[in-house]
Amino acid sequence: MLNSWRLRLLSLLETLGTVRAVAETLQLSASTVSQQLAVLETECRCRLLERTGRRVRLTEAGLLLARRGREILDQMAEAEAELRALNDEPIGTVRLGVFQSAIYPLAVPAATRLAATHPHLHLELVELEPHESGPALRAGEADVIVTTTDYGGLSWGADLEFVPLGTDPIVLVLPRGHPLTHRTTVNLASCAEETWACDRPRSYMADLTVRLCRESGFEPRVACRFSNYLMLLQHVESGRSIAMLPALAVTPDHAVVTRELSTPVHRNVTILVRRGGTQRAAVNTVVAALRNHPDIPALSAPDQRLGR
Repeated sequence: MLNSWRLRLLSLLETLGTVRAVAETLQLSASTVSQQLAVLETECRCRLLERTGRRVRLTEAGLLLARRGREILDQMAEAEAELRALNDEPIGTVRLGVFQSAIYPLAVPAATRLAATHPHLHLELVELEPHESGPALRAGEADVIVTTTDYGGLSWGADLEFVPLGTDPIVLVLPRGHPLTHRTTVNLASCAEETWACDRPRSYMADLTVRLCRESGFEPRVACRFSNYLMLLQHVESGRSIAMLPALAVTPDHAVVTRELSTPVHRNVTILVRRGGTQRAAVNTVVAALRNHPDIPALSAPDQRLGR
């Protein structure tokens, strides 16, 4: 019977190209790897390797077994994950879709904690803005999403489970020394003559900025549109614009000042998952890690308000 450990060595040899590289990857000696590959040849009664100078390469049979072996190992890993899931042991890969401003304050700390407490659980982070995350969750491209349920145009049905995470205030972002920094709250109408830095068109924050400015009686004059909040904040830092952002997006390392709006606006931050599924234990573990966010002052207790 073929040994799965030796099959892994052969598959790595095809991928990495040399016995030395396989040995370094697995922290073994090159002689140990060579000996195990020789045993594998005996087990399958077939020549798998041939020498070319001081190196070895896979024969046609070796290539076939390496590629089929990789498929076998993948199937074994999937079967193990499904069996452990039945016993409520979190294992396998969970794809977490998160909007940009929550990646570093929320998702990365959760991933760090999970790596320490659940080494068999792999969390894959994917940036997904609110208009992208719902369809991705339903299509199976994400297993868990962090989104805002007050984004218009999306339907949330009984096939999805909601876990309220908190509310995130929308704040006005100003360069240091801006005249409006002397106020504790800002009436948006006083910003009619300002130049704005905005998110990309038809995104959640771009639409919200335009809507709130129009409700205050003016059309924002836009200097730049960046999907990357770091670039947007740097533009504000330069003194060439102001912006409207979720408080989660503004970290202390930026040379900007934030002010609340005189008519407060919040977004409801929510975790969504699909109901059912074989990865339930792993998904539940990820959700629990996301809910454990004591060090994020921007997120307050869950609230039922939408928009304002």
